[in-house]
Amino acid sequence: MPKILSNSSNLQVLFEDNHIIVVNKRAGDIVQGDKTGDKPLSDVVKDYIKEKYNKPGNVYLGVVHRLDRPTTGIVLFSKTSKALPRLNKLFAEKEAQKTYWALVKNMPQKNEDRLIHWLKKNPKNNKSKAYNKEVAGSKRAVLRYKVIKKLDNFYLIEIDLETGRHHQIRVQLASIDCPIKGDLKYGFNRSNRDASISLHARTLEFIHPVKKEPVKITAPLPQDKLWDACN
Repeated sequence: MPKILSNSSNLQVLFEDNHIIVVNKRAGDIVQGDKTGDKPLSDVVKDYIKEKYNKPGNVYLGVVHRLDRPTTGIVLFSKTSKALPRLNKLFAEKEAQKTYWALVKNMPQKNEDRLIHWLKKNPKNNKSKAYNKEVAGSKRAVLRYKVIKKLDNFYLIEIDLETGRHHQIRVQLASIDCPIKGDLKYGFNRSNRDASISLHARTLEFIHPVKKEPVKITAPLPQDKLWDACN
């Protein structure tokens, strides 16, 4: 994996006010601490807030949602205990609109479609499997996709999630023979040089939890020749 963010000077902040902060996650960064012991993005954001506002003591930060480690793009955090439960409610009730971009080698059979599967997670290998009908322990997973650009050897797909399941986009695209570039876990034939997968949380739209105003954020694409061709 790429070098983990070690200090807040490497942080790309996309939006910030008194209640929320949105950052553009790099491939390899973990959103919350895990068994690896690597410094998580949440701690880097806390450091940034502490330094920027010269805050004494501990900094409050609420994690609203997560992205897989090899994925890039938008991550939203709450800066206040007032905003966090409201943001959690927005996400739980599917009132936050998340759009992703993915690069795949194979053209899907349909230019656009709504995929419905039942996903079952295997904690032993941290992998999910897609089924066409409900099986014991599975959860319904729904997304919409459309092909928005043809590149020389890849296709750019835009994905809107209707549910939020473990590795959902990765396993559902793989189930239609469109594994994401670099995603060895779900069937792509080789890894990306930086150990990323070519899946990017591109836009996030929601109503501000305190100001009640619409917010729309777009995350710049990773710096890479293939992604550059998508702009």
